[in-house]
Amino acid sequence: MKKIITIIVLLFGSATLQGQIAIKAETIYTVSGSPIKNGIVLVKDGKIENVGKGLTIPEGYKIFETKVLSPGLIDAKTLVGISGSLNIPTDQDQLDKTSPIQPELRAIDAYNPEENLVKVVRDYGITTIHTGHGVGALVSGQTMIAKTKAGTVETVIIHPLSMLAMTLGPSVSSNFTSPGTKAKQIAMIRTEFIKAQFYQKKQSDSDTSKRPAADLKMDVLVKLLKGEIKALITANSSNDIMGAIRLAKEFNFKLVINGAAEAYRLIPEIKAAKAEIVLHATMARNGGDMVNMNRESAAILTAAGIPVSIESGFEAYVPKTRIILFEAGQAMAHGLSFDEALKTITLNPARLLGIEKRVGSIERGKDADLVLYDGDPFEYLTKVCVVIIDGVVVKEGCK
Repeated sequence: MKKIITIIVLLFGSATLQGQIAIKAETIYTVSGSPIKNGIVLVKDGKIENVGKGLTIPEGYKIFETKVLSPGLIDAKTLVGISGSLNIPTDQDQLDKTSPIQPELRAIDAYNPEENLVKVVRDYGITTIHTGHGVGALVSGQTMIAKTKAGTVETVIIHPLSMLAMTLGPSVSSNFTSPGTKAKQIAMIRTEFIKAQFYQKKQSDSDTSKRPAADLKMDVLVKLLKGEIKALITANSSNDIMGAIRLAKEFNFKLVINGAAEAYRLIPEIKAAKAEIVLHATMARNGGDMVNMNRESAAILTAAGIPVSIESGFEAYVPKTRIILFEAGQAMAHGLSFDEALKTITLNPARLLGIEKRVGSIERGKDADLVLYDGDPFEYLTKVCVVIIDGVVVKEGCK
């Protein structure tokens, strides 16, 4: 029987006050606590005003009724807004191949909030994305965090600089004549980090006349060495994952392993390194350096006490992006519990990105980023019917 969501709008007075919303849900998945049955969420001025059972709905609130309510979904790593839907050179800004090491490239200078793919993922409940420069260069550039609402970069952004995107593996050697081997990849990165260490030391010289001129590349690498940002290193084979761990240990930076196809083989090493994991899309193909990927990886890593965030990643072909709601559902089908599957696309990435005080769960005072479904979010036939970002309805209708 087809599930139906009933959306009831009650208007009190001449007009509904913008941003004042009440949502009645048969099940509210707060993520931070136990599900609430037959609960209510109140939204005011872009924030979650209250959540619970038996709440009084103030006059003038726009009322929605739904089967299921969850926090807005968070894509832990995507290229949406940088890589466009047309799949032509003019909308593919995710990878500059003029040099294998370009930490100075800023995602905010390339991000297009009006790109069609931003709307596509928003309509599937994704309200926050971690996007930026992509896979295939030793250091491809910076990443950023943004809401998927319409606007300019300045109005949608949460953090303009989140992480530094890096890659170890065969995709680098296929894009550049040098490095041509794994050893050369590591050597080139180490060389730049050592330069950054000397640059940092000289910049702190008490004699200002001896300080070097500002260097955009070095400035970003110093931020990484100082722990102000994290290194997002795409590494899939166990060999490349260990290379990333050795680099992080030598230069004492915060490590996020992206892709992590063979992470299930290195659980003790990953835990010892305190590395965080952004796992490849569950339905990615087994091939190349992901030939040994395991569809049970999310369940295996979670059971070992390693928090997992699931990414949409990057598709070189149309439609250019995966949908994390489906990917998390597949992870659930391969051993992950419902609660943990929902965390991989809500609270876990929020914590990874350092934005858990704003998003990732339904709690009083957090941003009113909410998704209304006509059934179980991970059921194939369920539809996302309403999406709310910062208290504003940005999608309405179960089509």
